[in-house]
Amino acid sequence: MGAPSSIAFVAGEASGDLLAAGILAELKRREPALMLAGVGGDRMIEAGFDAWEHVRALSVRGYVEVIRHLPRLLRLRNDLFRRIVDLRPRLFVGVDAPDFNLGLEERLRAQGIRTVHLVSPSIWAWRRERMDQVRRSVDRMLLVFPFEQALYDEAGVPATYVGHPLAAVIPLVPDATAARRRLGLGEAGVLVAVLPGSRPDEVRYLAPTFVAAMANMKGESPALSFVLPVADASLRPAIEAALQEHPRLAGSVTLTAGRSHDCLEACDVVLVASGTATLEAALYKRPMVVSYRMPWLSAWIMRRKGYIPYVGLPNIMAGEFIVPELLQEAATPAALARAVLDLVADGERRERLAARFTEMHHALKRDTPRLAADAILAEASR
Repeated sequence: MGAPSSIAFVAGEASGDLLAAGILAELKRREPALMLAGVGGDRMIEAGFDAWEHVRALSVRGYVEVIRHLPRLLRLRNDLFRRIVDLRPRLFVGVDAPDFNLGLEERLRAQGIRTVHLVSPSIWAWRRERMDQVRRSVDRMLLVFPFEQALYDEAGVPATYVGHPLAAVIPLVPDATAARRRLGLGEAGVLVAVLPGSRPDEVRYLAPTFVAAMANMKGESPALSFVLPVADASLRPAIEAALQEHPRLAGSVTLTAGRSHDCLEACDVVLVASGTATLEAALYKRPMVVSYRMPWLSAWIMRRKGYIPYVGLPNIMAGEFIVPELLQEAATPAALARAVLDLVADGERRERLAARFTEMHHALKRDTPRLAADAILAEASR
């Protein structure tokens, strides 16, 4: 039979791994014998997690991309369902990845396993019909943005605002000099951090464009240097191949194995793929240019289902375009380079953005591991 002292987790990608790790550590602190198992990444494993599968197995984004991986993902979800039912954990926690996790949660709930979901789907931005699926799938939603509470209260879905885990991890006052020292970089000069995503499909679509934009920047401002965190070793060949196409960049680009937080803290400006990394850049008070490219059909579907004009989390939280977004056809190397260089040149704008980002940081900062662990253990004991 099952293990009564277990809680199962499924995190969907690198950002989910980061979000869950501190919560897992808090759960283990309170109940050292508690078994935590399922799908997780390196940070969760460091916190004592038994990873049946790595988060890389779920790192897919976009309609067309998901269709290509659908048979494998369905097999994985069925295998996880059977394994979790056999385990009979006290609770199942899905971390983000709503397309994968909500369906799994609905099936587990039908088997009498209580479910919690961390990070609400973006129902405030698109696909509001998902609230019906959330209602069927989740016993409690853990919210990471304060404006979401009213939506869940109105829908009658139990939800708890726990703050954003990143806001407690990232310092309110970043130290660029210390971060550059940790990375072995010089303390002088303008440094641009370039984050082309953590999924293979993201890097395939974005890295060549981002690297070409870097070459454009270097041509206009030869003193610039760049740091590019490689989220996973499997992505490095594609990034290195893109760099080899632009000899102008030789000697000015530092690739790091992960360490995206050090890169964001060390830099002056960020060129970043839309996603959690935009919030990380904002919490480090770094001005940014947000971009994204995906197959045209995925982009067309998402545009038709969207309700707000923003994709970057800082803009969504602000309710206005406080940082530029260059998406799809607009994301040309020349346009991206111009937008980044404009930020480099405009010190007053960078200061205004830092002030806005500090306000966001205070709004998001809570003792998230404690609040999330409280809610998870309360649900597990019902």
